[in-house]
Amino acid sequence: MKIHEYQAKQILREHDVPVPRGKPAFSVDEAVAVARELGGPVWVVKAQIHAGGRGKGGGVKLARSLDEVRQLAGQILGMQLVTHQTGPQGQKVRRLLIEDGADIKKEYYAAVLTDRATQKVAVMASSEGGMDIEEVAAKTPDKIRKVFVDPLVGLQPQQARELAAGIGIPEASLPQAVEVFQKLYQTYMDTDASLVEINPLILEGNGQIKALDAKFNFDDNALFRHPEIEALRDLDEEDPAETEAHKHDLAYIQLDGNIGCLVNGAGLAMATMDTIKLYGGSPANFLDVGGGATAEKVTAAFQIMLHNPKVRAILVNIFGGIMRCDTIAEGVIAASRAVGLNVPLVVRMKGTNEDIGRRMLAESGLPIISAETMAEAAEKVVAAAA
Repeated sequence: MKIHEYQAKQILREHDVPVPRGKPAFSVDEAVAVARELGGPVWVVKAQIHAGGRGKGGGVKLARSLDEVRQLAGQILGMQLVTHQTGPQGQKVRRLLIEDGADIKKEYYAAVLTDRATQKVAVMASSEGGMDIEEVAAKTPDKIRKVFVDPLVGLQPQQARELAAGIGIPEASLPQAVEVFQKLYQTYMDTDASLVEINPLILEGNGQIKALDAKFNFDDNALFRHPEIEALRDLDEEDPAETEAHKHDLAYIQLDGNIGCLVNGAGLAMATMDTIKLYGGSPANFLDVGGGATAEKVTAAFQIMLHNPKVRAILVNIFGGIMRCDTIAEGVIAASRAVGLNVPLVVRMKGTNEDIGRRMLAESGLPIISAETMAEAAEKVVAAAA
């Protein structure tokens, strides 16, 4: 789950990480009212969407008068903001953040994230903060410093100091930088985040360290512990199909292809998509129904897949371990009838009660194409979609 910058900064404030003064605005009049409350003399008008690269796309502007705030807010609100993370279709701007301008002496980069290779938390920093951090990572990775933190002991002062000194923070500002890194780490742990990214982290003219931008991603599996964070969800920023799938506890990601995939297990789902590609097809989605799928859940999965107008065929690939093949067969039959299935359907199942499941499909009277192996299933569904 992602949140907006203004929401992320509120979380940082609650953890005593210094951020600029600012408030969200949902209309031009609100934007002017916030600017008037802040008092100026310089304000930043920032588009709020769940994507990076907003500055390059024209979604972050500097205003030096209330009239300019009004003008820029009118330009940015409602625009279709295109960045390298939104794709060519862009994302509509429905919210703004109006905040104080900053006296930027130097921009840095900081992030906290889970490092699966070491099974620790990685705290990263770079002297090259700003809009081109991806380019820095690709071309000069030596400019990115990392320390790995054992969650049982937390980020130690010497580790934070190593990071701060390593990216060139001046001696006079080191104590505050150490404190900021430690608080960022604690924020990450307290909120069950999967990413906390500050780009840029700035050194102001007065020597103060401040988070000028903020990006948070949260572990969906931990949201039950954080209803206050789940309440920050902005459904306008999420794919409607993925939102619907979330309601039914389905792991669904929409892709650009034309073959719908319904699989149990993330690993098998990835292998299924790879096999479809191998045989010249293109998957329309990743969809893992999990180990406890019911007929209702399978019906919901079919409905979500078929809402995608690109889908020309569906492949159901089931390994019956915890999930029995006859249960899936029941779900497939019910779903096909409930949605009035009008695209070819290829089903391959192996495992518990596979004979019963196959017999149920054969006796259903539905035009279901059966397959024994993944290769055969992929070959048949690619041909059907064509």
